[in-house]
Amino acid sequence: MFTLGSDLRFHLYSEPVDMRKSFDGLSGIINNQLGQSPTNGDVYVFINKRRNKMKLLHWTGGGFVIYYKRLEEGTFEHPRYDIDSGEYLLDYPQMVMLVDGISIKNIARKKRFKKM
Repeated sequence: MFTLGSDLRFHLYSEPVDMRKSFDGLSGIINNQLGQSPTNGDVYVFINKRRNKMKLLHWTGGGFVIYYKRLEEGTFEHPRYDIDSGEYLLDYPQMVMLVDGISIKNIARKKRFKKM
């Protein structure tokens, strides 16, 4: 079951990742490079050097789930990010656009009501 929704936080790792890494290897990157816990419920997004493969690692309470997408044509786009943190925090619409191949670099957001 695909359990990724708008209530989650998505962290895009800024460095290229070897897509042979699985649960333990990706968890090690989260622990050692980002200084976070992979079991915190957030979703961690990794893209390879050629930017044609993407893995998402998500802890669901009972264990890890990996979502994997490979593009037959084109590349995933890396948005601008804070180089010091090593990651870029995506919201759900940005994540969906990234997976679908829509450019998220120059998004102009319209003003919306925000509940205080």
